[in-house]
Amino acid sequence: MKLPHVHSLKFIAQLINCQYVGPDDFPVEGFNEIHVVRPGDIVFVDHPKYYDKALNSAATVILINKKVDCPEGKALLISDDPFRDFNKLKVYFRPFVPATAMVSESARIGPNTIIQPGCFIGNDVSIGKDCLIHANVVLYDHTVIGDRVVIHSGSILGADAFYYKKRPEGFDPLQSSGRVLIEDDVHIGAACTIDKGVSGDTTIKKGAKIDNQVHIGHDSVVGRDCLIASQVGVAGCVIIEDGVTIWGQAGITSAITIGAGSIISAQSGVSKSLEGGKSYFGTPAEEFRKKYKELAALRQLPEVVEQLKKK
Repeated sequence: MKLPHVHSLKFIAQLINCQYVGPDDFPVEGFNEIHVVRPGDIVFVDHPKYYDKALNSAATVILINKKVDCPEGKALLISDDPFRDFNKLKVYFRPFVPATAMVSESARIGPNTIIQPGCFIGNDVSIGKDCLIHANVVLYDHTVIGDRVVIHSGSILGADAFYYKKRPEGFDPLQSSGRVLIEDDVHIGAACTIDKGVSGDTTIKKGAKIDNQVHIGHDSVVGRDCLIASQVGVAGCVIIEDGVTIWGQAGITSAITIGAGSIISAQSGVSKSLEGGKSYFGTPAEEFRKKYKELAALRQLPEVVEQLKKK
Protein backbone atom coordinates (compact mmCIF):
# COMPACT_ATOMS: atom_id res chain seq x y z
CA MET A 1 0.00 0.00 0.00
CA LYS A 2 1.35 3.39 -0.99
CA LEU A 3 0.96 6.08 1.69
CA PRO A 4 -0.82 9.35 0.84
CA HIS A 5 2.49 11.16 1.31
CA VAL A 6 6.01 10.35 2.49
CA HIS A 7 6.55 9.95 6.23
CA SER A 8 9.77 9.87 8.24
CA LEU A 9 11.21 6.78 9.89
CA LYS A 10 10.97 8.57 13.25
CA PHE A 11 7.26 9.24 12.78
CA ILE A 12 6.55 5.59 11.91
CA ALA A 13 8.61 4.37 14.88
CA GLN A 14 6.68 6.64 17.22
CA LEU A 15 3.40 5.51 15.69
CA ILE A 16 4.06 1.84 16.50
CA ASN A 17 6.17 2.59 19.60
CA CYS A 18 9.36 0.80 18.61
CA GLN A 19 13.10 1.44 18.27
CA TYR A 20 14.63 2.18 14.90
CA VAL A 21 17.98 2.08 13.11
CA GLY A 22 18.52 4.77 10.50
CA PRO A 23 18.27 8.54 10.10
CA ASP A 24 15.25 10.26 11.68
CA ASP A 25 14.17 11.59 8.30
CA PHE A 26 14.65 8.33 6.38
CA PRO A 27 11.71 8.30 3.92
CA VAL A 28 8.86 5.81 4.23
CA GLU A 29 6.54 5.68 1.22
CA GLY A 30 4.39 2.61 1.88
CA PHE A 31 4.11 -0.82 3.45
CA ASN A 32 3.72 -4.14 1.67
CA GLU A 33 4.13 -7.88 1.89
CA ILE A 34 7.38 -9.42 0.74
CA HIS A 35 6.14 -10.50 -2.71
CA VAL A 36 5.02 -6.99 -3.73
CA VAL A 37 7.47 -4.66 -1.94
CA ARG A 38 9.08 -1.73 -3.71
CA PRO A 39 11.81 0.73 -2.71
CA GLY A 40 10.44 3.01 -0.01
CA ASP A 41 8.23 0.28 1.49
CA ILE A 42 8.17 -1.29 4.92
CA VAL A 43 8.12 -5.09 4.99
CA PHE A 44 7.63 -7.13 8.17
CA VAL A 45 9.40 -10.33 9.17
CA ASP A 46 9.03 -12.26 12.44
CA HIS A 47 10.76 -15.59 11.77
CA PRO A 48 14.53 -16.21 11.42
CA LYS A 49 13.87 -18.39 8.37
CA TYR A 50 12.84 -15.30 6.40
CA TYR A 51 15.24 -12.67 7.80
CA ASP A 52 17.62 -12.78 4.82
CA LYS A 53 14.79 -12.67 2.30
CA ALA A 54 13.31 -9.57 3.94
CA LEU A 55 16.65 -7.82 4.45
CA ASN A 56 17.62 -8.41 0.82
CA SER A 57 14.22 -7.56 -0.65
CA ALA A 58 13.35 -4.36 -2.51
CA ALA A 59 11.93 -2.94 0.72
CA THR A 60 14.04 -0.20 2.26
CA VAL A 61 12.57 -0.45 5.78
CA ILE A 62 12.44 -3.79 7.56
CA LEU A 63 10.09 -4.26 10.52
CA ILE A 64 11.83 -7.07 12.39
CA ASN A 65 11.81 -8.70 15.83
CA LYS A 66 15.57 -8.88 16.34
CA LYS A 67 18.48 -6.43 16.21
CA VAL A 68 20.53 -7.30 13.13
CA ASP A 69 23.08 -5.55 10.95
CA CYS A 70 21.27 -3.02 8.84
CA PRO A 71 21.96 -3.32 5.09
CA GLU A 72 23.44 -0.25 3.46
CA GLY A 73 20.83 2.21 2.25
CA LYS A 74 18.09 0.69 4.40
CA ALA A 75 16.56 1.21 7.83
CA LEU A 76 15.18 -1.05 10.57
CA LEU A 77 12.19 -0.89 12.87
CA ILE A 78 12.84 -3.15 15.88
CA SER A 79 9.60 -4.56 17.29
CA ASP A 80 8.75 -7.31 19.75
CA ASP A 81 5.79 -8.20 17.50
CA PRO A 82 6.11 -7.15 13.82
CA PHE A 83 2.79 -8.80 12.90
CA ARG A 84 0.93 -6.69 15.44
CA ASP A 85 2.69 -3.51 14.38
CA PHE A 86 2.08 -4.16 10.68
CA ASN A 87 -1.61 -4.29 11.59
CA LYS A 88 -1.26 -0.98 13.43
CA LEU A 89 -0.01 0.64 10.23
CA LYS A 90 -3.02 -0.64 8.31
CA VAL A 91 -5.49 0.60 10.91
CA TYR A 92 -3.83 4.03 11.05
CA PHE A 93 -3.41 4.64 7.32
CA ARG A 94 -6.52 2.82 6.04
CA PRO A 95 -9.05 2.64 8.89
CA PHE A 96 -12.41 1.00 8.41
CA VAL A 97 -15.03 3.60 7.46
CA PRO A 98 -18.64 2.50 8.05
CA ALA A 99 -21.00 2.82 5.11
CA THR A 100 -23.84 5.34 5.19
CA ALA A 101 -25.54 4.35 1.92
CA MET A 102 -25.90 1.40 -0.44
CA VAL A 103 -23.88 3.35 -3.01
CA SER A 104 -21.20 5.51 -1.40
CA GLU A 105 -21.04 9.19 -2.29
CA SER A 106 -17.31 8.72 -2.88
CA ALA A 107 -17.87 5.99 -5.50
CA ARG A 108 -17.06 6.94 -9.10
CA ILE A 109 -19.29 5.32 -11.72
CA GLY A 110 -18.65 5.76 -15.45
CA PRO A 111 -21.15 6.63 -18.19
CA ASN A 112 -23.62 4.01 -19.42
CA THR A 113 -22.86 1.73 -16.47
CA ILE A 114 -25.92 -0.03 -15.02
CA ILE A 115 -26.10 -0.79 -11.30
CA GLN A 116 -29.00 -3.16 -10.59
CA PRO A 117 -31.04 -2.92 -7.35
CA GLY A 118 -29.57 -4.24 -4.13
CA CYS A 119 -25.90 -3.65 -4.98
CA PHE A 120 -23.54 -2.34 -2.33
CA ILE A 121 -20.85 -0.02 -3.68
CA GLY A 122 -18.34 0.91 -0.97
CA ASN A 123 -16.19 3.94 -0.26
CA ASP A 124 -13.81 5.07 -3.01
CA VAL A 125 -14.90 2.35 -5.42
CA SER A 126 -14.23 3.14 -9.09
CA ILE A 127 -16.33 1.61 -11.89
CA GLY A 128 -15.64 2.33 -15.57
CA LYS A 129 -18.00 2.89 -18.47
CA ASP A 130 -20.49 0.47 -20.09
CA CYS A 131 -20.46 -1.97 -17.17
CA LEU A 132 -23.33 -4.11 -15.93
CA ILE A 133 -23.40 -4.87 -12.20
CA HIS A 134 -26.26 -7.25 -11.48
CA ALA A 135 -28.43 -7.31 -8.35
CA ASN A 136 -26.93 -7.88 -4.91
CA VAL A 137 -23.28 -7.59 -5.92
CA VAL A 138 -21.00 -6.31 -3.14
CA LEU A 139 -17.97 -4.17 -3.98
CA TYR A 140 -15.92 -3.45 -0.87
CA ASP A 141 -14.07 -0.16 -0.36
CA HIS A 142 -11.35 0.82 -2.87
CA THR A 143 -12.32 -1.82 -5.46
CA VAL A 144 -11.43 -0.76 -9.02
CA ILE A 145 -13.50 -1.94 -12.00
CA GLY A 146 -12.53 -1.22 -15.62
CA ASP A 147 -14.72 -0.70 -18.69
CA ARG A 148 -17.30 -3.14 -20.12
CA VAL A 149 -17.16 -5.40 -17.08
CA VAL A 150 -20.08 -7.69 -16.23
CA ILE A 151 -20.53 -8.97 -12.66
CA HIS A 152 -23.43 -11.33 -11.95
CA SER A 153 -25.63 -11.47 -8.88
CA GLY A 154 -24.30 -12.34 -5.46
CA SER A 155 -20.60 -11.91 -6.22
CA ILE A 156 -18.47 -10.28 -3.54
CA LEU A 157 -15.26 -8.42 -4.38
CA GLY A 158 -12.88 -7.17 -1.72
CA ALA A 159 -13.34 -9.33 1.38
CA ASP A 160 -10.33 -9.66 3.67
CA ALA A 161 -7.46 -12.03 2.98
CA PHE A 162 -7.56 -15.43 4.66
CA TYR A 163 -4.33 -14.80 6.58
CA TYR A 164 -3.90 -15.53 10.30
CA LYS A 165 -1.18 -15.86 12.90
CA LYS A 166 -1.63 -18.61 15.51
CA ARG A 167 -1.36 -17.24 19.03
CA PRO A 168 -1.99 -18.95 22.41
CA GLU A 169 -5.37 -17.24 22.68
CA GLY A 170 -6.42 -18.07 19.10
CA PHE A 171 -5.95 -16.90 15.51
CA ASP A 172 -4.98 -13.27 14.93
CA PRO A 173 -5.95 -11.89 11.47
CA LEU A 174 -3.55 -9.89 9.35
CA GLN A 175 -5.54 -6.78 8.48
CA SER A 176 -6.04 -6.29 4.74
CA SER A 177 -5.37 -2.87 3.22
CA GLY A 178 -5.12 -3.88 -0.44
CA ARG A 179 -7.62 -3.76 -3.29
CA VAL A 180 -9.33 -5.82 -5.96
CA LEU A 181 -8.51 -4.59 -9.47
CA ILE A 182 -10.68 -5.77 -12.38
CA GLU A 183 -9.43 -4.73 -15.83
CA ASP A 184 -11.52 -4.10 -18.98
CA ASP A 185 -13.84 -6.70 -20.59
CA VAL A 186 -13.83 -9.10 -17.65
CA HIS A 187 -16.94 -11.19 -16.95
CA ILE A 188 -17.52 -12.55 -13.43
CA GLY A 189 -20.24 -15.11 -12.79
CA ALA A 190 -22.75 -15.37 -9.96
CA ALA A 191 -21.73 -16.01 -6.35
CA CYS A 192 -18.00 -15.54 -6.94
CA THR A 193 -15.68 -14.26 -4.22
CA ILE A 194 -12.47 -12.35 -4.90
CA ASP A 195 -10.45 -11.31 -1.83
CA LYS A 196 -8.50 -8.05 -1.69
CA GLY A 197 -4.73 -8.07 -1.39
CA VAL A 198 -3.15 -7.87 2.04
CA SER A 199 -1.40 -4.67 1.00
CA GLY A 200 -1.32 -4.86 -2.80
CA ASP A 201 -3.85 -5.77 -5.49
CA THR A 202 -5.69 -8.95 -6.36
CA THR A 203 -5.88 -8.51 -10.13
CA ILE A 204 -8.10 -9.97 -12.85
CA LYS A 205 -6.61 -8.88 -16.18
CA LYS A 206 -8.28 -7.79 -19.40
CA GLY A 207 -10.66 -10.21 -21.08
CA ALA A 208 -10.68 -12.92 -18.40
CA LYS A 209 -13.95 -14.85 -18.01
CA ILE A 210 -14.90 -16.39 -14.67
CA ASP A 211 -17.81 -18.80 -14.19
CA ASN A 212 -20.16 -19.03 -11.17
CA GLN A 213 -18.98 -19.92 -7.65
CA VAL A 214 -15.27 -19.33 -8.17
CA HIS A 215 -12.98 -18.13 -5.38
CA ILE A 216 -9.80 -16.10 -5.99
CA GLY A 217 -7.54 -15.61 -2.97
CA HIS A 218 -5.65 -12.51 -1.86
CA ASP A 219 -2.89 -11.01 -4.02
CA SER A 220 -3.44 -13.49 -6.84
CA VAL A 221 -3.24 -12.45 -10.49
CA VAL A 222 -5.43 -13.92 -13.23
CA GLY A 223 -3.92 -13.19 -16.65
CA ARG A 224 -5.46 -11.83 -19.83
CA ASP A 225 -8.10 -13.95 -21.58
CA CYS A 226 -8.11 -16.72 -18.99
CA LEU A 227 -11.15 -19.00 -18.63
CA ILE A 228 -12.01 -20.30 -15.15
CA ALA A 229 -14.97 -22.69 -14.82
CA SER A 230 -17.35 -23.16 -11.90
CA GLN A 231 -16.21 -24.01 -8.36
CA VAL A 232 -12.51 -23.49 -8.96
CA GLY A 233 -10.63 -22.43 -5.84
CA VAL A 234 -7.48 -20.32 -6.19
CA ALA A 235 -5.43 -19.68 -3.03
CA GLY A 236 -3.52 -16.51 -2.23
CA CYS A 237 -0.50 -15.19 -4.12
CA VAL A 238 -1.06 -17.35 -7.21
CA ILE A 239 0.08 -16.10 -10.63
CA ILE A 240 -2.05 -17.41 -13.48
CA GLU A 241 -0.46 -16.26 -16.71
CA ASP A 242 -2.30 -15.26 -19.90
CA GLY A 243 -4.59 -17.65 -21.78
CA VAL A 244 -4.90 -20.32 -19.09
CA THR A 245 -8.03 -22.50 -18.95
CA ILE A 246 -9.03 -24.07 -15.62
CA TRP A 247 -12.00 -26.44 -15.61
CA GLY A 248 -14.49 -27.02 -12.80
CA GLN A 249 -13.62 -27.81 -9.20
CA ALA A 250 -9.87 -27.59 -9.68
CA GLY A 251 -7.94 -26.43 -6.62
CA ILE A 252 -4.80 -24.28 -6.78
CA THR A 253 -2.42 -24.05 -3.82
CA SER A 254 -0.84 -20.76 -2.75
CA ALA A 255 2.23 -18.96 -4.07
CA ILE A 256 2.69 -20.85 -7.35
CA THR A 257 2.69 -19.87 -11.03
CA ILE A 258 0.65 -21.49 -13.79
CA GLY A 259 2.32 -20.87 -17.14
CA ALA A 260 0.64 -19.18 -20.09
CA GLY A 261 -1.63 -21.29 -22.25
CA SER A 262 -1.96 -24.15 -19.78
CA ILE A 263 -5.12 -26.25 -19.55
CA ILE A 264 -6.05 -27.76 -16.17
CA SER A 265 -8.72 -30.46 -16.21
CA ALA A 266 -11.68 -30.63 -13.83
CA GLN A 267 -11.11 -31.66 -10.22
CA SER A 268 -7.34 -31.42 -10.55
CA GLY A 269 -5.27 -30.45 -7.53
CA VAL A 270 -2.38 -28.13 -8.41
CA SER A 271 0.31 -28.22 -5.74
CA LYS A 272 3.32 -26.81 -7.61
CA SER A 273 4.11 -24.36 -10.40
CA LEU A 274 3.27 -25.63 -13.89
CA GLU A 275 5.04 -24.98 -17.18
CA GLY A 276 3.02 -23.11 -19.79
CA GLY A 277 1.54 -24.51 -22.99
CA LYS A 278 0.70 -27.95 -21.62
CA SER A 279 -2.39 -29.84 -20.41
CA TYR A 280 -2.61 -31.19 -16.86
CA PHE A 281 -4.93 -33.31 -14.76
CA GLY A 282 -5.08 -35.33 -11.55
CA THR A 283 -4.04 -34.79 -7.94
CA PRO A 284 -1.30 -33.81 -7.77
CA ALA A 285 -1.73 -32.36 -11.24
CA GLU A 286 0.72 -33.67 -13.82
CA GLU A 287 1.06 -33.43 -17.58
CA PHE A 288 -1.51 -35.59 -19.41
CA ARG A 289 0.99 -38.03 -20.94
CA LYS A 290 2.78 -38.67 -17.65
CA LYS A 291 -0.47 -39.09 -15.73
CA TYR A 292 -1.88 -41.52 -18.27
CA LYS A 293 1.25 -43.68 -17.97
CA GLU A 294 0.83 -43.70 -14.18
CA LEU A 295 -2.81 -44.75 -14.49
CA ALA A 296 -1.93 -47.49 -16.98
CA ALA A 297 0.67 -48.83 -14.57
CA LEU A 298 -1.83 -48.82 -11.69
CA ARG A 299 -4.32 -50.84 -13.75
CA GLN A 300 -1.68 -53.55 -14.15
CA LEU A 301 -1.02 -53.70 -10.41
CA PRO A 302 -3.64 -56.42 -9.55
CA GLU A 303 -2.20 -58.69 -12.24
CA VAL A 304 1.32 -58.15 -10.90
CA VAL A 305 0.18 -58.95 -7.36
CA GLU A 306 -1.48 -62.19 -8.51
CA GLN A 307 1.68 -63.23 -10.31
CA LEU A 308 3.72 -62.61 -7.19
CA LYS A 309 1.33 -64.73 -5.11
CA LYS A 310 1.90 -67.68 -7.44
CA LYS A 311 5.65 -67.58 -7.00
